[in-house]
Amino acid sequence: MDERIVIVVPPGINKVRLEDFLLDRFPRLSKMYLREIVKAEQCEVNGRSENIGFRLRQNDLVEVVLDASRETAMLPEDIPLEIVFEDRDVVVVSKPAGMLTHPSHKEKTGTLLNALAHYLNGDRGAKAMIRPGLVHRLDKETSGLMIVAKNARAHRILSGQFMKKRVEKRYLALVEGIVGNDAGTIEAPIGRDAELKHWGVREGGKHSVTRFRVRERRSDTTLLELEPVTGRTNQLRIHCELLGHPIVGDVRRGGREFDRLCLHAFRIGFAHPVTSEAISLDQAPSGFPESLLR
Repeated sequence: MDERIVIVVPPGINKVRLEDFLLDRFPRLSKMYLREIVKAEQCEVNGRSENIGFRLRQNDLVEVVLDASRETAMLPEDIPLEIVFEDRDVVVVSKPAGMLTHPSHKEKTGTLLNALAHYLNGDRGAKAMIRPGLVHRLDKETSGLMIVAKNARAHRILSGQFMKKRVEKRYLALVEGIVGNDAGTIEAPIGRDAELKHWGVREGGKHSVTRFRVRERRSDTTLLELEPVTGRTNQLRIHCELLGHPIVGDVRRGGREFDRLCLHAFRIGFAHPVTSEAISLDQAPSGFPESLLR
């Protein structure tokens, strides 16, 4: 049920974006929902409808009409996490294969976001909630390193780095067969079949580019290092299939059955959103079949 909430901007707030203020004030409401409210002119500052980028100052009067019961599915769950790096602005976590990054319409619990909500807030008591800000995604079956922002400013800056392709991303993939070329580039448009709801190479799809390099050749598999120049849905899986060497565990695209998809985001490199320090992190995969790596 909608209710009108009146907030006087407290001391210490100066030139803070309206969107950031609302996110901090209503930490369990989704960013999309809050943006919809502002766009629908259900949020006024000093009696005027403003956009999400409006800069608030101390003593501004914010009036917002919203349904506070519409909490996001990002509910805290005590799920173990592997933290690779953390400071006051950023946390880098290793997502295991088989875990959703965030809740979906079908799965509301057991996701990385649920785990992060607990990890970042489990012992905060009455302190303000930290909202984990996802700046990129990994498919459910893909494991590896993910950057998560711990405040709105870090989220905005890191998101900009991803948009401008300033973040280094590298993956390891164990693929079927022996890849002949030591290195190369796969370029093919990716789209979704409207009837089959299946992503693949499609005429008229979005421009997609992947670079690859052979790490090791085994008896009937190859370990590849992959660089997704673009970031399309299922891009690496689709391009490996197009190369004629589907990823082990990707049964739908021709890979053998295995208890996980052998695709791992092993490296992430970015500029720290506050200090601008260059950060590069590597992590070896777990769960790849040792017998196929010998």
